[in-house]
Amino acid sequence: VQLVESGGGSVQPGGSLRLSCAASGFTYSSYCMGWFRQAPGKEREGVAAIGLEDSTLYADSVKSRFAISRDKVKNSLYLQMNNLKPEDTANYFCAATPACSSVSWIGYNYWGRGTQVTVSS
Repeated sequence: VQLVESGGGSVQPGGSLRLSCAASGFTYSSYCMGWFRQAPGKEREGVAAIGLEDSTLYADSVKSRFAISRDKVKNSLYLQMNNLKPEDTANYFCAATPACSSVSWIGYNYWGRGTQVTVSS
């Protein structure tokens, strides 16, 4: 199983980034997918998740600014991040879970290594 994130970088406040996650080694279409982040000194938190029928879940802090999507043909996951704020600075991880009766933050057993997002002026 591999989850490989890309698209991170440095951006000024108010800017945008699009993260991508390439998945392989499992039946992607049967898994719920999520984006999580962890800032230095803080616990990992859920950012956005997407279910089998594209239902979505967002953290309150990113609603209306971030959008998660998935491509079941390309086995890819995306996170469009707009109006970025300094508090969005973190390492962003892609994750997968087969526990997909409803979209949630729990049960993720496959993880990528992360991509760093830094928001600073």
